[in-house]
Amino acid sequence: MSYIHSVMVALEETTAEGSDMTPAEEGILTTIFNALTSPLAIVIYISVLVVLMLAIVISVMVNEHRFTSVSDRLGKSADKAERALQKGQTSRFDALKTLDEKKKTRVETNFNQEMGLKELCDTFRNFACGKLGLYYNIDVIREFIAGLAVSHIIILQGMSGTGKTSLAFAFGQFLENPSTVIPVQPMWKERSDLLGYYNEFTKRFNETLLLQKIYEANSRKDIFVTILDEMNIARVEYYFAEFLSLLEIPNISERKLEVVSDHWPDDPVDLIGGRVLLPDNMWFLGTANNDDSTFAISDKVYDRAMVLNIDTKSEPFAAPNYRTVPISAKRFQQLAAEAVKTIGVEEELMEKLKKVDAYLSENYRISFGNRIMKQITTYLPVYQACGGEQLDALDDILAKKILRKLETQNMTYRATDLKLLCDFFNDEFGAERMSRSLSTVRRIARNG
Repeated sequence: MSYIHSVMVALEETTAEGSDMTPAEEGILTTIFNALTSPLAIVIYISVLVVLMLAIVISVMVNEHRFTSVSDRLGKSADKAERALQKGQTSRFDALKTLDEKKKTRVETNFNQEMGLKELCDTFRNFACGKLGLYYNIDVIREFIAGLAVSHIIILQGMSGTGKTSLAFAFGQFLENPSTVIPVQPMWKERSDLLGYYNEFTKRFNETLLLQKIYEANSRKDIFVTILDEMNIARVEYYFAEFLSLLEIPNISERKLEVVSDHWPDDPVDLIGGRVLLPDNMWFLGTANNDDSTFAISDKVYDRAMVLNIDTKSEPFAAPNYRTVPISAKRFQQLAAEAVKTIGVEEELMEKLKKVDAYLSENYRISFGNRIMKQITTYLPVYQACGGEQLDALDDILAKKILRKLETQNMTYRATDLKLLCDFFNDEFGAERMSRSLSTVRRIARNG
């Protein structure tokens, strides 16, 4: 229509006084105008408009039919699931109900009750070598086992290919209870990414592998190992927040994860009131890479976890006589508790630790909290029970848990202060005796 309007305007201009159009041009415009406004042209316009309106109406009807069809199918599926639940034919937790059935016929593991922590470390190292071809320094194994005694969260970090995931996997094989590998996804942000979610249409719960293992661990005495592979490819403090909080609760019976908000009569036995206990026999081992593709792990996570740096490969060695050693979580925790009670922290080291605390607090405003002090007083005696020296354990935990906090401060213009800190460690503990702590401080001094 806008084109017709343009033609009409042009015709008006041709009739206006002073128009410079030729008679031929005026004739062409007149012909076009007559053609566009003829009865035949009007009929064509109306026909096209009717066709367009019919096409729109048909499209709306088809889409509405499709939506209604999908809704009907989902509604019928939901009704069918609900009727089946009412008849007792199925459950919204199929996998967990299957675990209830298996529990009735399961034979309890014959656990080793005699092995101590030192022998446990040596035997595990030989098993990893002889069975899986994995070589680890004995110090790494001691730090790993002692770390399990301190926290239910272990962060395994280091260069790619040094055996972080393999170590966690090998430990499950060694215990005769295979580790569960959970590949963390970049888009994870909340608890449902780990535990699953309830589908309102199908009336079923999407049961993740982790939820199944948590439920199974509640009825067993074994040590359960869950590997969060590449844990910092998403923000740990987002998707793992609830686990971090629950593991802080001293009363184990209060560490309950809400799976659903209600209770159905046919729910699994150990899912009480829609909640399942986060069991004390489950450990979370997260592998972490520090590169541009990952997120930095926050202090909230680091403070609650134990950290194991695997930076180098160990030299190969022979281990012809290797074996598995199933040990219960209760027995392992008893061994750790006995080490803390009978060995304790060396008095001389405790005095030196107080001096370190005072020095760092005065010069860098870094202080030990109650949580870290408890970790230190557990880690040192357990590490000694594993066959190591308490001074090495103190060096290790200071470097990983305390001195790393210097990285959050601007050290560009404080190289002299950091040199004085190194001198302080050498004076208190002996020249280069605290090698890991000194290495950490010097690295921070170089990087600013």
